[in-house]
Amino acid sequence: MRQNISGGSPYEPIIGFSRAVRVGSSVHLSGTGPVGADNEDAAGQTRRIFAIAAEALKQAGASLNDVVRTRMFLTHVEDWEAVGRVHGEFFSNIRPAATMVVVAQLLNPAWRIEIEMDAVISGSTTDK
Repeated sequence: MRQNISGGSPYEPIIGFSRAVRVGSSVHLSGTGPVGADNEDAAGQTRRIFAIAAEALKQAGASLNDVVRTRMFLTHVEDWEAVGRVHGEFFSNIRPAATMVVVAQLLNPAWRIEIEMDAVISGSTTDK
C-alpha cells in the first residue's frame, strides 16, 4: 500500500509531488532544501534539512536510523567538508550509501544544499 506524506508545501499539488512516499517497508524522501534557514551557513542549512527529513520519516513510520541512501546536492564545492561533517553527526554509525555532487543552482538561490534520502524500515513483515 502506498502512503504519501505531505510536507505542507503549497507546491505539492501544483507540481505533483510528496515530501515522502512509503511503499511497504521503503520510504523515499524527496529532495529537501533548508526551508527557513536561508541565512545559515552550509552546516546550519544541512542541520535544518535533517530536522525536516526526520519529521517526514517519522510520519512514514521510519527514522534516520532506517536511512540506507543519501544524495547531497551542493551549490558550492567548498562546502563539501562542512556538509560531510554534519552528515557524519547523524550517520557515523548508520553509514548509508551516499553521493555528493555539485550543481549550478537550487530552486532557492540562497540554498547551499539539498538532500534526498531513501530508508528501509527494519522489522517490517516485508523484510527478508
